[in-house]
Amino acid sequence: MHRNRSRSPMSSYHQQSSDRPKRDEGRGDGKFFRPTNHHRHQLGSAPLSSQVLSTRRELYERDFPLYKQPVEVGCFSLDSQRRFFNDSRQLRYYVEPDRCPNFDLRDGYKDRYVRRDENVKERLDHILRWIVANRSKLKSRASANSSCALDVDFVTWRGHLTKLLTTPYETREGWLLAVTRFNGTLYISEVETEAARQERENRAERNKEMMYWGYKFEQYTCADTASSSPDPRGVVNTNEAFCTVVQTRLTDHQLLFSGEVDCRDRDPGAPPPPACYVELKTSAEICTPKQRSNFHRFKLLKWWAQSFLPGVPRVVAGFKDHDGVVVSTETFLISKISQLIKNEDNCWKPTVCMNFCCDFLSYVKRIATEDSPSVVYLFSWEPRREVTYSVHRDSQYTFLPRWYIQEMTSSPESLHQH
Repeated sequence: MHRNRSRSPMSSYHQQSSDRPKRDEGRGDGKFFRPTNHHRHQLGSAPLSSQVLSTRRELYERDFPLYKQPVEVGCFSLDSQRRFFNDSRQLRYYVEPDRCPNFDLRDGYKDRYVRRDENVKERLDHILRWIVANRSKLKSRASANSSCALDVDFVTWRGHLTKLLTTPYETREGWLLAVTRFNGTLYISEVETEAARQERENRAERNKEMMYWGYKFEQYTCADTASSSPDPRGVVNTNEAFCTVVQTRLTDHQLLFSGEVDCRDRDPGAPPPPACYVELKTSAEICTPKQRSNFHRFKLLKWWAQSFLPGVPRVVAGFKDHDGVVVSTETFLISKISQLIKNEDNCWKPTVCMNFCCDFLSYVKRIATEDSPSVVYLFSWEPRREVTYSVHRDSQYTFLPRWYIQEMTSSPESLHQH
């Protein structure tokens, strides 16, 4: 039996209770930060043979699971044509705005905006390119003689893990996650749901413009070098991206995942990545207690999950009026967000998010046992339902590209060529 109320952890690997000293806070040194009374996770209350996974919140109200300090093992860039580079050329530097910024987010929408083609499904391809270019860093110590095994259980995008963390509280959007086991590692790639496809294809013009606003805010607050200033007169090109690649461990699941990073602290004395990274967001101005409550319950959940996973310590939010003008900014420390929400009735809990994610990964390990790039286990979830799965062979869901499979099964001698 789990206690109904688990101790509410601070949302951080650094510090699980408010009275603990801030030793090692923000350092990517791979130390463990373990809540007291930590016990090994069990799969909800479901028997181990269960073929479905419940998303009922009360099953996940346990102690905060062990989450190792994320360590950046590499990074990559995507240029204006979406070409991959195994370097940090697209990394930008955060420049703090004035107290009353007055940024017009509509500027350039009509004439200086290059939009990434959302019809192109990239799946895990960019992460896989990074793995191929850096596989000598990742080779398993246990299989030093084999060319293929990675020293991780899961490879995925940070965004897919974010969806898992928020699942117990999500009431509108379901998801489909395709999983393939190859050389002992489980690869997780999202499949667009029919509802998401329809939403994308029938998106209202106002929604399209509001998506641009987020990118425009980055243009007002990011510089290309540590010593330069932002230039909001340029083109917003959403093909461009800088991505961190981090390794970490959630209980007994070794994770390698990548996520886009908006910018870094430009102070040369800032801590090493990922602790120097800054996430940028926009949100509607908060004018009423109801709006503040909704902001805490919905926006902060997604912001926390997205930044907590890779160890990004802060989010800078631009609050905008109805016309898309940023009137103020505020910095949210990820380690303090659970304190901000604790007075909200019936609000989300970091421990529920992390325990559900952990149990989902255990469930995937149990189900996805056949090691073959042509076999896909498709995990499916709709709000207020359980997670279920189906198995597909040589189907449209296959997502590991042939070049990657060939590269990862080639002889170790070829390693030095990359």
